Amino acid sequence: MKQARLTGVCAATLLALGGLGTAQASALDKTDVEFGGYLKADIMFSDYSNGAPDSNNISRQFYVPGAIYGVDGNGNQVTDFQARETRFNFKTVTDLDGHTLTGFIELDFMTHADGDERVSNSYSPRIRHAFISYDNWTIGQTWTTFMNPGALPENLDFVGATEGTPFARQAQLRYSNGGFQIAIENPETTITPYGGGSRITSGNGVMPDLIARYNFKTSGGASFSVMGMLRQLELETRIANQDIDSTELGYGASVAGIIPVGRDDIRFTATYGEGLGRYVALNFANGAVLDNNNDLQAIESYSGFVSYRHWWNEQWRSSLTLSAFSADNDVSLTGGTANKESYSGYINLLYSPVKALTFGVEYMYAKNERENGTDGELNRVTFSAKYVL
Repeated sequence: MKQARLTGVCAATLLALGGLGTAQASALDKTDVEFGGYLKADIMFSDYSNGAPDSNNISRQFYVPGAIYGVDGNGNQVTDFQARETRFNFKTVTDLDGHTLTGFIELDFMTHADGDERVSNSYSPRIRHAFISYDNWTIGQTWTTFMNPGALPENLDFVGATEGTPFARQAQLRYSNGGFQIAIENPETTITPYGGGSRITSGNGVMPDLIARYNFKTSGGASFSVMGMLRQLELETRIANQDIDSTELGYGASVAGIIPVGRDDIRFTATYGEGLGRYVALNFANGAVLDNNNDLQAIESYSGFVSYRHWWNEQWRSSLTLSAFSADNDVSLTGGTANKESYSGYINLLYSPVKALTFGVEYMYAKNERENGTDGELNRVTFSAKYVL
């Protein structure tokens, strides 16, 4: 990440131009500005067992559990070139008489379907992170406190080990002190209708999701995170002329870590909960299901991954990753089309001639299964080039 100090000369120049007052110029004199991100290009060769999704489908950008069941009538094998994971960010850190003020914003170009592959391959930037920190307090959008992004495996796929990890960025208010963090975060409930059908996304949440996390390290260099969550699942709406007003308690626990093995390392995450829904496996299972009395019933789930990274020498390395998710659906409520299980495995070879530049190849296999036995498989080989700014 590139860094520059806004010097007194710079502040004085802006003051002379009338752009700043004296107090503002003094603050700029104590501000570090950083620019970072990376450029990444991918070539993906994919084989979908039941017909490839259309080119703008999100699973053509990266692996998304629940999005690989296929499209009947489409060819199984497709090739995709993209540079959409490219990202850039800005960070400022200001010393305010012993207090630290930080601002951070980061954009990339993933998940959008607003471009096409016919001529320009133009895609809109989207906000990944946008937050302000003042000493121990953080407010804005960033990684949910219910995940440890540092424990994610070094895979070429955008997420990697997708079904085995909590993964979300959202607006929140977080307090941190040493290794301890506690946060209230944006509530949003996803629900399976009684008997199955299209997902209901409820915007009725009133109580923020409450999350606590503790990070610690051992004398041997291992690092761990333990996380817990309480959330209120809520739906207030009208379906088929019936008024529905129901709440249910959701909760979860997760542990993640990095364990050094000589120069190599083992990375892992294990998560259990009822009503976790969108927090795990990119919402492969919903947080709750409506029963025949229009009451919410939380859905239980288990997930995890383990990844071993081996350094062959100073420039070559490989990671082997296994990932899994399972939902304990009440099929009498969810119906047979509810997502049941998801698995994936990855193996790669990465080469960095210099620290900032990495070339790599990765093979991925994934399988998703519904309660009725319907399944979808994906075999994918990805070639990538990445340059860290």
